[in-house]
Amino acid sequence: MTKSPLQIARAGYQPKLPAALRGNVVLKEGAATESIADQADIKKLFPNTYGMPMITFESGEKKENPVVGVGVILSGGQAPGGHNVISGIFDGLKALNPNNKLYGFLGGPSGLVEHKYIELTEEVVKEYRNTGGFDIIGSGRTKLEEEAQYEDGAEICKKLGINAIVVIGGDDSNTNACVLAEYYLQKKTGIQVIGCPKTIDGDLKNEMIETSFGFDTACKVYSELIGNIQRDANSAKKYWHFIRLMGRSASHITLECALQSQPNICIVSEEVEAKNMTLNEVVDDIVKVIVNRANHGLDFGTILIPEGLIEFIPAMKTLISELNDLLAHNDDFVALSTDEEKRQYVKGMLSPVSSDIYRSLPKGIAKQLTMDRDPHGNVQVSLIETEKLLIEMVAKRLAQLKAEGIYKGKFSAINHFFGYEGRCAIPSNFDADYTYSLGYTASVLISEGKTGYMSSVRNLTAPAAEWIAGGVPITTMMNMEKRHGAMKPVIQKALVRLDGAPFQFFKAVREDWADDKTSYIYPGPIQYYGPTEVCDQPTRTLMLEQGKI
Repeated sequence: MTKSPLQIARAGYQPKLPAALRGNVVLKEGAATESIADQADIKKLFPNTYGMPMITFESGEKKENPVVGVGVILSGGQAPGGHNVISGIFDGLKALNPNNKLYGFLGGPSGLVEHKYIELTEEVVKEYRNTGGFDIIGSGRTKLEEEAQYEDGAEICKKLGINAIVVIGGDDSNTNACVLAEYYLQKKTGIQVIGCPKTIDGDLKNEMIETSFGFDTACKVYSELIGNIQRDANSAKKYWHFIRLMGRSASHITLECALQSQPNICIVSEEVEAKNMTLNEVVDDIVKVIVNRANHGLDFGTILIPEGLIEFIPAMKTLISELNDLLAHNDDFVALSTDEEKRQYVKGMLSPVSSDIYRSLPKGIAKQLTMDRDPHGNVQVSLIETEKLLIEMVAKRLAQLKAEGIYKGKFSAINHFFGYEGRCAIPSNFDADYTYSLGYTASVLISEGKTGYMSSVRNLTAPAAEWIAGGVPITTMMNMEKRHGAMKPVIQKALVRLDGAPFQFFKAVREDWADDKTSYIYPGPIQYYGPTEVCDQPTRTLMLEQGKI
């Protein structure tokens, strides 16, 4: 297979590890834990894995480690660094006992259920070290939620001599891992389950999980593209660029990209919700900036829009919630043959307020709200072209202001959506190191007989040698939420905190960015070789959260 010069060079990169993982490891257990909310309900559902202690690793004496077999699953959407998690697991297992074996289940969780797998040998793993993508074994979005699936998984594990499964995924995937760990412990199968925090969205985080892997790389990719667009805008001086960014449930990507590139406008969904803003009020805020810049002869700019914005506008959120409940397993709706029939059906079933909002939407957006749901029964927000909706509404409002003699500029808009461009990028040095450490940590947790834990590596703004490795019980992140019309235990998503340092920093400077001067930053492409301050820096979000800026 032909490789680029960068691919060849990156194959030789040796990821950095925390000092505690470079030799023999001993586990240090902390106090018992509890879930973030709904403690009684979560404890009842997870009696065997609830209340376990936090774990940190320290250097220890050499000891004999039992032979183990491990199966790994890549679950959900791709994120840069997944291959290095697997590399870290492989190297960690071989360091603990050369006879340990690693298997990869193909195509995501379905590979476990359908008994599709390969053995991951050094020959296989070496081709994927420090590369982007999930193509070493593939990924999938099959949910593990039925006992028959758990039993099918146990059967193949027994056949292959697998003692533990590592689930590399986001909040829903790790929720499945928690359920699987509880089931296998209850049934005394001897199969452990460990999770690893993956999602470019950045919404799987807490005190012990400072960031999910892939967030750093994806944000740097998007910020490069935004910077390129801003340089073009500042050169051509005639376009407003409406840029929608991935992140359905939280605005972490949008905020981080704003901190890296300093656009004229950045919308943070969590602020929109907190202020109880309407869609028209969001549009008015955009229009004010456009009119002000036009008054200074600047008919150009950039606007960053989080993918999930529409769900955070309170009235729209209510509408979407009603649609999720209405369309969950609704055979009558599915049987309708035309878009107009479906539109009329929905209008007649919604509450009066939601029906009015639904009627007011352009038909294209209204249709996108009723398209096929995601595997969790929710609106597929990534299919809703919010940037086009805002362009249409902004243009209409500007036309009204021009007729009134208030707006004298020229409005030309270009829309963008940055999503898949960042999901499989070659991981940054930070993500390459972080994911390798997460995988290595998982191997130690397995060797120590732990289950129901998520691999944790903290102190991430320090040099890698000073990172703190360990494990956090997955139940600590759980709460009860409504899914498919019923209350289910799930990992709580971490939203942008409006009282947090990243947002407060942004809030203090955004008026300067929106003003009649250019404050753009042009981050450029990810750098893999060169000074540490250029190549190894974590996100500005992490730096601000830990007081390093």
